[in-house]
Amino acid sequence: MPRSSNQKLKLMVLADIFRSESDEEHPLTLADIIEKLGNNGIEAERKSLYDDIALLNQYGMDIVKSGNSRSTVYYLASGDFETHELKLLADAVACSKFITEKKSRELIAKLGTLANRYDAGEIKRNVIVSDRVKNANEQIYYNIDTIQQAIREKKKIKFLYFDYDRKKSKRYHNEGRHSVVSPYALCWREENYYLVGYYEKYDAVSNFRADKIEKAEIIWDEKRVEPPKDFNLNEYTKKRFGMFSGEDIRVTLKVHNSLSGVIFDRFGKNITVYSSDDDDHFIINQPITASPIFYGWVCQFGNKIEILEPEAIRKDFKKYVNGIYKMYT
Repeated sequence: MPRSSNQKLKLMVLADIFRSESDEEHPLTLADIIEKLGNNGIEAERKSLYDDIALLNQYGMDIVKSGNSRSTVYYLASGDFETHELKLLADAVACSKFITEKKSRELIAKLGTLANRYDAGEIKRNVIVSDRVKNANEQIYYNIDTIQQAIREKKKIKFLYFDYDRKKSKRYHNEGRHSVVSPYALCWREENYYLVGYYEKYDAVSNFRADKIEKAEIIWDEKRVEPPKDFNLNEYTKKRFGMFSGEDIRVTLKVHNSLSGVIFDRFGKNITVYSSDDDDHFIINQPITASPIFYGWVCQFGNKIEILEPEAIRKDFKKYVNGIYKMYT
């Protein structure tokens, strides 16, 4: 392609040069810019560059002019993302169990392209992917798209749902048949991605690990069962420990003051806190899903959390703890 025909690309290429080649520590002279444009088959003169840079600033780019008339340099002061923001995103991608190792590396590489070339390598090297527990289900991204489309269209979906046995082989639920669900939402909880929806088999709202879903399909001729009017996704996920299904019940807990942060992280800062019979503890009353996951959560804090009510849950927890104690004696 003749050089003159590339002039229409000039502003776009110039913007890319500032994004990838400059920052405060690596400013560009006009001679540098002319050379880099030339490497892309674009001729430029100093006078025209003044107008081009002004147009890019008018467009919204933060290109700073520095120095004096004899030694003037230009650089992009801030892009769409700061370097520390890209590092934060890259680390979140790498830490996510939901994203496979292969996809993690691809996404981190793409995040690197949003930084200049001096920081791109640091973003990639800053994160270790291979030493972290990652998902191996590559179907998950296609399943997520299918689920999101079904939610938008308010249609039912069907899929195979599996777990792993001791031999690391897949064990399919529902005797290997498709599960039919009316999808309401996808939510992130405790390092996993979950589909929340009405499950016809149990006639109740249930949740499914997205990475354990296979062959998700939209049932186009069936409208979903709409959620109950009082259904609240935040409340639903808040009371489920490990998104484990079980009996929904309200419990009263006596909590040591040192665990106030833990409680607010778990149930939110808007919960009501009641005074205890001593100054070292406080009382909360919260809806939870009674399950071994909840009991295990209580156990990790030793004698700093006590289940006060209801008595049935208190007895069930005692039975749970005694079962562990007997196993070790």
